[in-house]
Amino acid sequence: MNQKVRKGEELNEHTLKEFLQRNDLINDLKSDLNVVQYSNGFSNLTYLLQIENKEFVLRRPPVGAKYGHDMGREYKVLSALNKGFDKAPKTYAFCENEQVIGANFYLMEKVEGVILTMKEALKRKVSEQAFEQIVDSWLNTYVELHNLDYKSLGLGELGKPNGYVERQINTWTKQYLKAKTDEVKEAEIVMKWLAENQPKKYNHCLIHNDFRYDNIVFEEGNWKKVNAILDWEMCTLGDPLMDLGTSLSYWSTAQDHEMVQKGLASPTTLAGNPNRAKLVEMYAQKSGKSIDNLVFYYVYGLFKLAVIVQQIYYRYNKGLTNDPKFKNLNHTAALLCLIGTQAINKNRIDKLF
Repeated sequence: MNQKVRKGEELNEHTLKEFLQRNDLINDLKSDLNVVQYSNGFSNLTYLLQIENKEFVLRRPPVGAKYGHDMGREYKVLSALNKGFDKAPKTYAFCENEQVIGANFYLMEKVEGVILTMKEALKRKVSEQAFEQIVDSWLNTYVELHNLDYKSLGLGELGKPNGYVERQINTWTKQYLKAKTDEVKEAEIVMKWLAENQPKKYNHCLIHNDFRYDNIVFEEGNWKKVNAILDWEMCTLGDPLMDLGTSLSYWSTAQDHEMVQKGLASPTTLAGNPNRAKLVEMYAQKSGKSIDNLVFYYVYGLFKLAVIVQQIYYRYNKGLTNDPKFKNLNHTAALLCLIGTQAINKNRIDKLF
């Protein structure tokens, strides 16, 4: 869903048009610019710019965010992928001069197609058979991404694969404590358990770190065709099973407790989608990877998502953003930690309540 720009998140249209002209993206500064803000997502702010019969997508950090949200890095990743991966949106320009719109940003193409949010799936009445095809295409794209020759694309220095798992656990634990607003005993349990149960051996590849239905653009009328993967903010070199664990944290199912289905509303709850264990089995078959320590990877994904959600709530709680959809995210963060403790206690990733 798109909407006009939220208060406090407006763009300076004059300086933005100057930037567009300097980069040969428009001809005339007097051309009318229409700006629409995308309302999906909880992280970087994303806008559609319409000018001179052209459309550009602008991505910038959230207002008040001091850490992460490296637009230059995301632009670099996409620009490299443009050389050999047809599911990365084309980039146009990067701006590190914060005087233009108050933050650094980059511009990329608008990719046409269907983004499968819960609302979109219900509106389209996606059938059980269609979801079976959607899952297959989604997993094929995931495996294709994990098999990319990142060195040939110029991304060999993107991350440090050695020690990746330990660094991730340490980093997300520190980030949670920094953004903490409520006492959540389950968060303490999860942090301690993750620190004590890390796998010592793992593989590495290019990973997306936010691979889920609503970051995929399907071709209109063809669930077999994926046009693009969106939101490359956290892409790096690391353990592909950490990537899978993150995806599993979003994969709520029809068998989950009602509070999970409501708290993590996702089209994955609709008929035709497998449970999490079956999804892992399908990924393993397609990728040829053996998957050990499954509970660890799932709990990691849940905790990582809890931290991201808690960081957004922290900014809302401090008055740095006024988007009303953020007001209950502290409860979502707590729910994710509760699911994590259930997975730990029952040593499985399905039927947790």
